Amino acid sequence: MIFRSKADNFFVAIISITILIISAVTLLPVFIDKNASAAVITIMFAIFIVSAGIIVWTAFFIKYFFYEDFLLVKGGPFRSKIPYQTITKVSSTGDIFTGYRILLSKQGLEIFYKSATLGSVKISPENKAGFITELKKRCPDIQIQE
Repeated sequence: MIFRSKADNFFVAIISITILIISAVTLLPVFIDKNASAAVITIMFAIFIVSAGIIVWTAFFIKYFFYEDFLLVKGGPFRSKIPYQTITKVSSTGDIFTGYRILLSKQGLEIFYKSATLGSVKISPENKAGFITELKKRCPDIQIQE
């Protein structure tokens, strides 16, 4: 079963502003300098495309996969493979600025598990209730705090 991440307008705005800033820093000098060589123009466009591509890939392709033995939290190049037997607690969270997070919403879930480097991962599934129901099926002893 696959769940997608919920995306708030707040995050979409921040990502859009970030991409605009990157485009201004990398592309504006190319248009201002009339004597820019083809190599410089190509390099600056490549830097913009790679930078914007990584941001979009990381932000807008967040998914949460339920496999037979583990939960896979995936956002761009970032992945967390969480075995169900290590999950101890799930709670609602509005704290988006601290900890390990793969989310696009101010309101999400924090999954606590034993093998976590930072103790937990923060996620934001579109269908929170469905996600929690599926997690309860696979982790019957889990603590749920809403």
